[in-house]
Amino acid sequence: MHKHHSALGLATSLRPVQPVTLIRPHAARRAARFFVEKFPGRSLYAVKANPSPDLLALLWESGVTHYDVASIAEVRLVAQVLPEAVQCFMHPVKAEEAIEEAYFSFGVRTFSLDTMEELQKIVRATRGATDLNLCVRLRVSSDHAKLSLASKFGADPAEVKELLLAARQAADALGLCFHVGSQAMSPAAYGEAMARVRAAIVEAAVTVDIVDVGGGFPSSYPGMEPPPLEAYFDVIHTCFEALPISYSAELWCEPGRALCAEYASVLVRVEKRRGDELYINDGAYGALFDAAHIGWRFPVKLVREEDSDARDMGFSFYGPTCDDLDHMAGPFMLPADVDAGDYIEIGMLGAYGCAMRTGFNGFGSDLKVICEDEPMTTLYGADEDETLRSNVVKL
Repeated sequence: MHKHHSALGLATSLRPVQPVTLIRPHAARRAARFFVEKFPGRSLYAVKANPSPDLLALLWESGVTHYDVASIAEVRLVAQVLPEAVQCFMHPVKAEEAIEEAYFSFGVRTFSLDTMEELQKIVRATRGATDLNLCVRLRVSSDHAKLSLASKFGADPAEVKELLLAARQAADALGLCFHVGSQAMSPAAYGEAMARVRAAIVEAAVTVDIVDVGGGFPSSYPGMEPPPLEAYFDVIHTCFEALPISYSAELWCEPGRALCAEYASVLVRVEKRRGDELYINDGAYGALFDAAHIGWRFPVKLVREEDSDARDMGFSFYGPTCDDLDHMAGPFMLPADVDAGDYIEIGMLGAYGCAMRTGFNGFGSDLKVICEDEPMTTLYGADEDETLRSNVVKL
C-alpha cells in the first residue's frame, strides 16, 4: 500500500480519477490503546463496523484480543486473520448451522440470545455443551442515541426472569448484555441500561458472571460532539460496582465505531457543480451510505494547493450512479468557490463507510493509500509522537 503524508499530497501528485480511501493506522492504534488502557473491563471489537483484515491486525497488535462477531462469515474471517483471537457470537438470532460451525470448527464459546427458542437452538447445535458463556440480551432504551437499536432485539421484559433461570442452567458462565443504540450522546444511556440489568438480576436471583454493556460509544461528527469517553467509562464503572454480582464477574463492552471511525476517510473528486449541488465520484452505494440514507453529516474539507478565500456555504452531494437516491443532503460546509475538478476529503468513514460499499452501476474503487497526518477530527488527542505511533503491544 502506498504512503502519502496527507490528502493534499495525494491529490496534487496523483490527481486520482477514482475515489481513494485514506487509511490512518496510527489513529486506529490510538483508539484501541485508549479502550484497552482506560475502559474498566474487556473491550470486544465489533467486526461489523469495519471488517478489514488490515484493521483487525492493527487492533490485535494494539491489545484488542476479543472480537464481537455477528455472522459465520465474520467468524471465519477473524479465525483466518487472527487465529488466537477470542470470538463472541453476539447476534441474538443465528442459524443453527452457524452456531454448530462456530462452536465445533472455530472454538467459539460465547453466544448471545434473547428468547427461549434461541437458547434451545444453542443447546442443540452445541450438543449440550457444558462450557458455554451465554449472554441474555435485554431490551433497553435508545433515547440517547442517534440511531436506535431498541426495536429488533432484546428479551421481552415479561420473559427475562424465566430466560435467565433457564440460561443459568445451560451456561458455564451467565451474562447479561444490551445495546443502547449507535452514537449514544450521553453517558446517562449506560446508567439507565445498567439499572435494567440490576432489576433483572434481583428479580431472577441468579449469579451473573458477565455484564456486557455493548457498543454505542460515540465519535465526533459535525453537530454531534459528545462528552469525553472517560465520562461514559466512569458511569459504567460506578454502576457495575453497585450490581449484586460476585467479585469475579467480568465487565465487557463492544466498541465498533469508536475504534475505527478515525481510521479512514475518502478523497473524492467533484465531477460537476450545479448551484449548491456537487456531483462527486462516490456516494450512497459506496462509502456514503449513512450520509444518504440516514442523513449523517460527515466532516469535509476542500483539498486544494492554494487555500480558498471564499466563505463557506452548504452543499449537497450527488453520487456517481444514475439513481436519484444516490443523494447526500448534508449540508456539507465547503468554500463557495468549489468546482468541478476539485478534490474533497470526507472524514470519519472508517466505521461503516468502508463496510457498506457495493459495485452498483459499475462504480466503486478499492484504491487505498496510507496517510500519516491526523484524522479530520478525533476524540483521542492529536499530539502523539513517533514513539507512540510505533510502540504497539506485541501479543
